Amino acid sequence: MHTRKLGNSDLNITAVGFGAWAIGGAGYDFGWGPQEDADSIAAIHRALELGVNWIDTAAVYGIGHSEEVVGRALKTWRGVRPHIFTKCAMRWDAQGRVTKVHKRDSILKECDDSLRRLQTDVIDLYQIHWPPEDNGPDVEESWQAMADLQQQGKVRWISVSNYSVEQMKRLEKIAPITSDQPPYSLLRRKIENDVLPYCEQRNIGTIIYSPMLSGLLTGAMTKERAANLPADDWRTRNPEFREPKLSKNLELVERMRAVGKRYNRTPGEVAIAWALRLPAVTGAIVGARNATQAEGVMSAGELTLSRQDIAEIEGAVAIAQAAH
Repeated sequence: MHTRKLGNSDLNITAVGFGAWAIGGAGYDFGWGPQEDADSIAAIHRALELGVNWIDTAAVYGIGHSEEVVGRALKTWRGVRPHIFTKCAMRWDAQGRVTKVHKRDSILKECDDSLRRLQTDVIDLYQIHWPPEDNGPDVEESWQAMADLQQQGKVRWISVSNYSVEQMKRLEKIAPITSDQPPYSLLRRKIENDVLPYCEQRNIGTIIYSPMLSGLLTGAMTKERAANLPADDWRTRNPEFREPKLSKNLELVERMRAVGKRYNRTPGEVAIAWALRLPAVTGAIVGARNATQAEGVMSAGELTLSRQDIAEIEGAVAIAQAAH
């Protein structure tokens, strides 16, 4: 797989990275329902066999469990060690209720906890998961803590996720930002107006998440499956998975299936390739819950869509959205 340089770092990453949110399983506010660890480890190994060279996780995924599973998968992986990306600033209580915490001491402790769970002595890319709700002085306090962790050698590069241009400008006064991690997909294009141009201008990498809109655009989602998601799967609360939007979204998937057929690719791979079509997008985070799912999506970074394909896909989105 070809690689792209991530922002100001020395990390050359494959266009697709393994996303470890769903493999955290259930038991907290943002769970994806039950998940077998053996399936998760097989999914990670298959992604790495296919050439993926980075894994994106977070402390909060499965309230520590995703990081532990990633650590276990790497212990039994015989190939080259992938780059490990994780995130902080989402803390949880005994009931699995999650709150954002951006205090310095909390971030320093979180880093040590993540290093322990991942069974590693350094995190390649450490990201603040979400900005503070009040947009107050914790924006700076948390970033200073990140810069200190980098100086201490516990993390190699420091980044953010879900940050606005205005927030990134504040951070840059303290220390350079390696990347931002925003959501981006055919149905969520807001970053094209501000975040992407700013990051490109400032040499800040952009790793996008949910290019398949959390499984909705894979080609495997159906009305029945959406209706029968486990009660502890957060997607049951997502309006994109409910009517009236669901039918329109599934119509869009069928149009993408037609484009994918030309290349013998799935709708999910088409959705990922679309998100990667812009040079400002360094990489896309793609989740898989078992080896078969990994097989179906991890090579999407090698698919290049023609201008005609892109026009066809975007036309289908316009039709779907006009009907919403």
